[in-house]
Amino acid sequence: MIRKLDDETVELIAAGEVVENPASIVKELVENALDAGAESVGIEVENGGKERVRVADDGSGMDRDNAVRAFERHATSKIDGAEDVSRVETLGFRGEALPSIARVARVEMVTKSDGVGATRVVTGVGTDGERVDETGRARGTTVEVARLFEKTPARRAALSSAEREFRRVSRLVTRYALARPGVAFTLEHDGREVLSTPGSGDPVDALYAVYRRDIASRAVRFSHEDGRISVEGALVQPSVTRSERRHVYTGVNGRALDDETVRGATVDGYGTLLPKDRYPVAVVTVDVPPERVDVNVHPAKKEVRFADEDAVRRAVSAAVRDALTNEDLTRREALDLDAPVDELETSGDSAFADAEVIGQFRDLYLLCESDDDLLVIDQHAAHERVNYEELRAEFNGTVPSTELDEAVTVELSPEEAAVVEERADALHANGFRVEEFGGGMYRVRGVPAPMGRAGDTELVHDVLDRFVAGEEVDLRDEILKDVACHPSLKAGDELGREEATSLVRALGDCEQPFACPHGRPTVLSVNERRIAEGFERGEVRL
Repeated sequence: MIRKLDDETVELIAAGEVVENPASIVKELVENALDAGAESVGIEVENGGKERVRVADDGSGMDRDNAVRAFERHATSKIDGAEDVSRVETLGFRGEALPSIARVARVEMVTKSDGVGATRVVTGVGTDGERVDETGRARGTTVEVARLFEKTPARRAALSSAEREFRRVSRLVTRYALARPGVAFTLEHDGREVLSTPGSGDPVDALYAVYRRDIASRAVRFSHEDGRISVEGALVQPSVTRSERRHVYTGVNGRALDDETVRGATVDGYGTLLPKDRYPVAVVTVDVPPERVDVNVHPAKKEVRFADEDAVRRAVSAAVRDALTNEDLTRREALDLDAPVDELETSGDSAFADAEVIGQFRDLYLLCESDDDLLVIDQHAAHERVNYEELRAEFNGTVPSTELDEAVTVELSPEEAAVVEERADALHANGFRVEEFGGGMYRVRGVPAPMGRAGDTELVHDVLDRFVAGEEVDLRDEILKDVACHPSLKAGDELGREEATSLVRALGDCEQPFACPHGRPTVLSVNERRIAEGFERGEVRL
């Protein structure tokens, strides 16, 4: 039997489209604050936001009548009619946020606009109707949300741990802090401040607040105009890379979101400056005429669709490429080796036992003569394969940890810090000893043996990226691949003949010598007959 649902049930379903978790509440309230012209936004959450969410701003605020009307369904100040839907210039307009939140939680809002007194509105779960009274406050709005999903216990039970819910909140606030550098953001979790941006308008300043000095000191501001498309932000030198694309932060018309068009074009702009399967740290925001972008393709406004996606892609790619070229940035850095190559152990039964090293090309490729073939060996891929198989044999079971003689300090973003707290046991099980130092700084006291050091702090970031991405399948093996990669030879590392020969022999001893742990080939072979044909020789010498 088909029957029409009652209004209360319909509204609960509609609320579910807007309120998925504490981060979705923070998103709606932060976007309302930004639409109100706020220059500072403070976010406080307790127990990952499951107990309380509070967002306070210094925006335009509301008078009493508008404060009450804001809790009515489909009420908004952001559009006037259907024709505005296709050219909306604000972050939200659907008029669902406050009434939807009030359907699943208790909401208290205090707001004040210029020239009038402040108004408090209390409504939602656990209240006897709506209460409206006068109170005191400077201009702006504060919204506090508590008792989330109390009336829908199944939805509350479906929430993740406090640590994981806070990670979602942290990721959201970080995205907006970077996409809107002109706004001062603060984020507190259980009374502890984890993020604070100055609101200076400089994207590098915002980047500093998130990634600290080590990253921000290697960032450059840029801006670019291509017709009616504006592109700006901050690019970190390609000598700093990450294993995940999520460190490329994107924004469209002031809205912070993970836009794959802008993100992909940013990576394309870095081009060959990036190593294979590595991604930059960057903040890239795009502004296009509002009628040229559809912000309504996703119920939660997590995606947009451009009228001319190719034009946006070209503009972003060109902007990034020009900025990097103008700054003459380079990715080559000298890295120390954990163990000299000539100390690698070989069995004498190497698959390349007969290969003779005859030279090195561009400090990256080893040239070897083997019977009738010329072998070209990628020294980084080869060293990575050797390291990986040694580590895998060493870590057959639990991963031991080596205590560092001197702890290494790393700067973590708020999201990475949340991962350290959430996945402390998993990090410990995989050989890492990481502890908070304060101010976004963490000390690495132990690393997976037999590495013996953590000089290349990108390894720590890469491992945290694995956890953020939720990679649970064979995570240990993925970590070993990362561990093997970081101490391996890089482009520009010059090898002596004995060291190069030792590496080639060790590669031949591997179970799978013809590919690195990530699947890239280690060896290319050119037959002498092929060379002779290229020089139009009629025969191959004997």
